[in-house]
Amino acid sequence: MTDQTSGASERSPARPTVRVLPRRHQRVKAGHPWVYSNEIEMTAALKALPAGCVVDVVNAGGEPLGAAMFNARSLVAARMIAPTAGIDLDRGLIEERLSAALVLRDRIVDAPSYRLVHAEADRLPGLVVDRFEDVVVIQSNTAGMDRAEADVVAAVDALLSPRAIVLRNDSPVRTLEGLELGVQVAKGELDGPIPLVENGVRFLADLSGGQKTGWFFDQRDHRAAVARVARGGSVLDVFAYTGGFGVTAAVAGAREVTMVDRSEAALALAEQAAEINGVVERCRFVRAAAFTELEMLAASGARYDVVVIDPPAFVKSRKDLSAGSRGYVKLTRLAAKLVAPGGFLFTASCSHNVSPELFGELVAKGLETAGRSGRILRSAGAGPDHPVHPFLPESAYLKGQLLQLD
Repeated sequence: MTDQTSGASERSPARPTVRVLPRRHQRVKAGHPWVYSNEIEMTAALKALPAGCVVDVVNAGGEPLGAAMFNARSLVAARMIAPTAGIDLDRGLIEERLSAALVLRDRIVDAPSYRLVHAEADRLPGLVVDRFEDVVVIQSNTAGMDRAEADVVAAVDALLSPRAIVLRNDSPVRTLEGLELGVQVAKGELDGPIPLVENGVRFLADLSGGQKTGWFFDQRDHRAAVARVARGGSVLDVFAYTGGFGVTAAVAGAREVTMVDRSEAALALAEQAAEINGVVERCRFVRAAAFTELEMLAASGARYDVVVIDPPAFVKSRKDLSAGSRGYVKLTRLAAKLVAPGGFLFTASCSHNVSPELFGELVAKGLETAGRSGRILRSAGAGPDHPVHPFLPESAYLKGQLLQLD
């Protein structure tokens, strides 16, 4: 089966058609995976369609542009699944694309724990699949993927035969699609956090109650880069979550590591990871609000060889851009003041509304207000298991900079 023929023989003659307004089809024809609601001839019949149903998309003259998942309630009303009309989002298509994603990950990631499916870039719009060796977490963030969830679960089960499959449908982005929030175990059972290995370091991930899918695979390469410069030094890891940066630095030979987070549950998992890896005696765990702790440490004259700040998204929508930008500047300023001369600062943003160029400007402004300068050693995005769609630059949401400060 190929994408060009899958489902075509089963196409219903009554299949809905979405017509793009005149001169608004060029982006999609060129390969962009989204059609916005204001680019569509939105009829009463289209508005009455069930959210997430599969439609054919045509231009104003009726020329086919492909097949898409459609949701009249969403700003992104049509999400393309194929450049050919008549394709269905069925188990066969899902399994084919999962298989392709698996082949790719097995080539680019060493351990069997990674982001297996990264939405549009893996041709499954709105679907996230994270693999934790023999446990899989599925997150359906669009109405179309929500409707196809049973087929996704079946395809994952057929492909990987995991002992457990968790549905983490609690992302707030689902509300934009008119979807309910919830978490459930679709196969097997979970009896607590599960182990995983990253960069040779052992961790524990809470797949049912932790943030996102329970772990942030996107920072894998950044954690390794920070660990290399942390050997023999003191490390402050703010927004530490379950210890991804801090414990990795300790295992790499950091002299002492302080991990700060406001979540008691997350810090407990970080401490367990430190114990498992035999470095707990070199680690401190501080439950505190990040900005408050940074200001207190700066006032006390504290200095560290490495400071890591990996905050949650400050800019969740464009209306947050101004306030969020100020937050990144302030965070950089506070963190930079804590870096010893010749030490290192790692800072990150997972706000997709903040471009890499803007993030670089905000970091530079934060350094300026802190009276610091230095050099950028590394500027990169997420790991390769989080591919970016070539026509969807906003999917390059993660930005990270590693700097040495004078």
